[in-house]
Amino acid sequence: MTVAAALRAAAAKLAGVSDTARLDAEVLMAHALRVSRSELLLRHTREPAPESFAALVARRQGHEPVAYITGMQEFFGLPLRVSPAVLIPRGDSETLVEAALAAQPAARRVLDLGTGSGALLLAVLAQLPGAGGIGIDRSVRALAVAAGNAAALGLSGRTGFLQRDWTRRQWQAGLGDCDLILANPPYVELAAELAPAVREHEPAGALFAGDDGLDDYRRLIPDIPALLAPGGAALIEIGATQADAVTQIARDAGFAVRLCRDLAGRDRVLKLTAR
Repeated sequence: MTVAAALRAAAAKLAGVSDTARLDAEVLMAHALRVSRSELLLRHTREPAPESFAALVARRQGHEPVAYITGMQEFFGLPLRVSPAVLIPRGDSETLVEAALAAQPAARRVLDLGTGSGALLLAVLAQLPGAGGIGIDRSVRALAVAAGNAAALGLSGRTGFLQRDWTRRQWQAGLGDCDLILANPPYVELAAELAPAVREHEPAGALFAGDDGLDDYRRLIPDIPALLAPGGAALIEIGATQADAVTQIARDAGFAVRLCRDLAGRDRVLKLTAR
C-alpha cells in the first residue's frame, strides 16, 4: 500500500475518534517516516507505507493523543517534547504568553508555577533574552521533561527547575522578587465531561481542582503577593466560565485584576497586579 492510500484508510478509521482525522493521519505518517508533514505531502505519497504506521494509527484509535504518540508538540513556535507526565500545551495558552510579554517586556526574573513541559516559561524566555526563570512542579517526571526542553532549546543557562508543591507549607521559600509570574494551574471540575483523549491519557493532577475547579486558585493566589517584585505582574490561566470567581479570589488577596480573552473571544487569562 502506498503512503497516499494508507493515509486515506487511516483517516477513515480515525473519523470516529478525531475531528481532525486526516491531519492526525498525516502527522503520524510523517513521524513514522521521520520527515516533516510538508515533506511527506510533497515527496513521499507514492512510496510504500512504513510498517510502523499501522501501530501508530491503532494507538490513536484508542484515543491516545497524537502529541504523546509522536512525543512532540509545538507551542508559540517552539518544538517541545511531551510525555504522559505533562499536560499537552494548548494553543489557547499562547494567550498567556502574549499577555505576559505585553505586561512585563523588560522582565528579568520569571517564575512559572506548575511548569509541566516548561512551555510557558520557555516561550517567554525565548522572547526575553535578558531574562532568567525558574519553573516549579510537584512532579519529578514533569520537571525532567521541562529540563530536557530547556536544554534542547538552548535555554538551560537561563532556567532552573525545582520540585515544589503549593499545597505544602513554605513552598515559596527562596522564590520571591519576581517581575513576572506565570501559572496554568489545574482548573477542571471533577465531574466535568472530557474527551477520552484527555480524561484517559493526560495527568489528572494537572487537570482537576475539586468539585468546582477552583481549589488550586484558592490555595495559590493568596501566596503570590509575597513572590512578586514591586511593579510585577502575575498572569494566570482560567477556565472559560471562571473569570468572576477567580477575580474575586484575586481581589480578596489584594490584587487589581484585568481579564484577557483568547482569539475565540473566550475568557482565558487574568493579569494580577498590586493595588
